[in-house]
Amino acid sequence: MHELGITQNIVAIVTEQAQGAKVQLVVLEIGKLSGVLPQAIEFCFDICTQNTVLVGAKLEIREITGLARCRQCGAEIAIDKPFGVCGCGSVQLDLIAGQELKIKQIELE
Repeated sequence: MHELGITQNIVAIVTEQAQGAKVQLVVLEIGKLSGVLPQAIEFCFDICTQNTVLVGAKLEIREITGLARCRQCGAEIAIDKPFGVCGCGSVQLDLIAGQELKIKQIELE
């Protein structure tokens, strides 16, 4: 489960940014095409925040829908996997959203 390592990195980054202040809220953006399972991050978050300034902090996860642009016709289409077919029949798509994994917001006490 690579989400444990990802969550440990998130906690380390937020801890550094908090500079000793108690963290109340962490908002993450996780793209549906990122390969990261939000439920696994939620599970690991409580474990990884023990004995840190994040203990008891609320975790909010916003899932970002996959979006691609067709190279053939320029249309933007929603996708739920890193490939797909445009309405024009083309499979030549460039991913433009959905691969994100960002710490969007930190709220301190």
